[in-house]
Amino acid sequence: MGLSSAAQKAMPAVVNVFTSTVIKAPAHPFMDDPRFRFFFGEPGDNEPQSSSSLGSGVIVSSDGYILTNHHVVEAADQIEVALSDGRKAKAHVIGSDPETDLAVIKIELPGNLPAITFGHPERARVGDMVLAIGNPFGVGQTVTMGIISALKRDHLGLSTFENFIQTDAAINPGNSGGALVDDNGNLIGINSAIYS
Repeated sequence: MGLSSAAQKAMPAVVNVFTSTVIKAPAHPFMDDPRFRFFFGEPGDNEPQSSSSLGSGVIVSSDGYILTNHHVVEAADQIEVALSDGRKAKAHVIGSDPETDLAVIKIELPGNLPAITFGHPERARVGDMVLAIGNPFGVGQTVTMGIISALKRDHLGLSTFENFIQTDAAINPGNSGGALVDDNGNLIGINSAIYS
């Protein structure tokens, strides 16, 4: 039995999250010394540098609330979300919790957005088929398949409150914040970490 129906059901609700952060270059402490400036010249403009990163997120309500990882958005000055249909929108953080590595962001777009259906992670069993959906390496949305390898993983040192679902589905950088769905396309987890 193929899992294409589950993938097609969940994929429209999985988004790409692009963040950018302005990094101001610190002034060198010796630049106040005239002898230093004599030998090394006047300092150039300390123009701020920009750093960008990407992750994934899951639309959880048709009015634009998106669940992602805290570490995807924690230092962002700007957040942009790209939907699977090509639309893009600026997002802002509603709430973020480093203890669980979860965050809620919001976008404003007209019409109802494709929200994911919540599954029942408490009913998940080792050996169940799952799909991981996200945007690894910024190449675009991908789906990988695996099984649940273990439940209630903790003591990994990744966050304060740990109750991870372990899967052997391929999770790569950029998948953070993406969906882990059951074989019906229902959300049972948020992809958080690569642990190897």
